[in-house]
Amino acid sequence: MVDAAAPARKSMGRAVWDNPILLLALTALIWAGHSIVGRLAVGEIAPMTLVFLRWSVALGPIAYAARKTIRPDFKALAPHWPLVTAMGALGFTGFNALFYGAAHYTTALNMSLIQACVPGLVLIGAALVFRARASFLQVLGALLTILGVVEIAAQGEWARLAKLSVNFGDAMMLLASLFYAFYTLALRMRPVVSGFGFLAAMALAALLTSIPLFVVEVATMGFLWPSWRGWLVLLYAALGPAFLAQMLFMRGVELIGPSRAGVFVNLVPVFGALLAVVLLGEPLATYHLAALGLVVAGIVIAQRRS
Repeated sequence: MVDAAAPARKSMGRAVWDNPILLLALTALIWAGHSIVGRLAVGEIAPMTLVFLRWSVALGPIAYAARKTIRPDFKALAPHWPLVTAMGALGFTGFNALFYGAAHYTTALNMSLIQACVPGLVLIGAALVFRARASFLQVLGALLTILGVVEIAAQGEWARLAKLSVNFGDAMMLLASLFYAFYTLALRMRPVVSGFGFLAAMALAALLTSIPLFVVEVATMGFLWPSWRGWLVLLYAALGPAFLAQMLFMRGVELIGPSRAGVFVNLVPVFGALLAVVLLGEPLATYHLAALGLVVAGIVIAQRRS
């Protein structure tokens, strides 16, 4: 029997694949859902087990997507493995280890909004390390975004900062954001290989550097077998943010360029905050609204031309 609807489905799929706005918005939504998944993982799968199994599962489809160029890419990457390993260790393994650990101590809402400081940290790092010049509006936008994150850390009470009374999970998320800012800055020194080949190398580095964390966790706590919810969390983390979102983002960059595509990453904390309130029923305090306002204002201002 001939499937008469097949051409229509193929045409619809092509239309979606060629629509950068839809692809990048979906990418941001998948990444935003990661904060929700991080909270749902608590009590269902141990954090370092999740990090290790995430890259164990994700490496397969990533390597398959890179199959056409992976051999020449890995050959070209041979002299750069120390850099690739450091980027995988901090940007992928370290970030996710702190991310899943933070979920035990703070809310998905906080986790989503704190990640908004990454672009600001990257801007500061680029100025310090690469002497990159930033416009006044970029600096102002970055400062507003970071101010919003500080509002979260202080929970609306700035006196808490003087007492160093910051939620442990929020502090872990701040450190995770520093790790990811380092990874983003290091992308400026990325060797010239295909996108999927580089992603495969990063995933391999993340898998290898996650093994010590997994071993330490098992040695100190014993192996905690994931529940069925834990397996669902693992599948989302491995196939969503680690694979599908990366593939969609690469396609978006291919269609409209990295600068315009990068703007959509700023939607992640906004989507994440909304999902945390709607799906998890997390309370939305006044300081959350103030922080969200600062984050959104910072994003808008930073993207305007000076």
